[in-house]
Amino acid sequence: MNSKEYLVTLNVPVSLEEAVVDCLLMAESEHGFSSFPVNSHDHKNEGLSLAEQVSGRQKRIRFQMYVPQQRLAPLLEQLRAEFSGSGIQYWVLPVIENGVI
Repeated sequence: MNSKEYLVTLNVPVSLEEAVVDCLLMAESEHGFSSFPVNSHDHKNEGLSLAEQVSGRQKRIRFQMYVPQQRLAPLLEQLRAEFSGSGIQYWVLPVIENGVI
């Protein structure tokens, strides 16, 4: 069991994809990260276009990365400093196990 490493997930507005990629490349080089398109569904219509309101989804980019405990707080601080108020959603989960099969 490895509770000293965390999986950080970010749901990012599409318009910020390149800026977040640049930020993460500078901040998180040890393990790298993954990104992929997702649809975000929420009952709130704040900031949604008319088409998004009708379809009930908003396109976002999800980033996921493994972060050692000592890098977690600095990473979140950097993201807050660079993207405050941008609507990036995030969550952090402890990693129980990982590896390559």
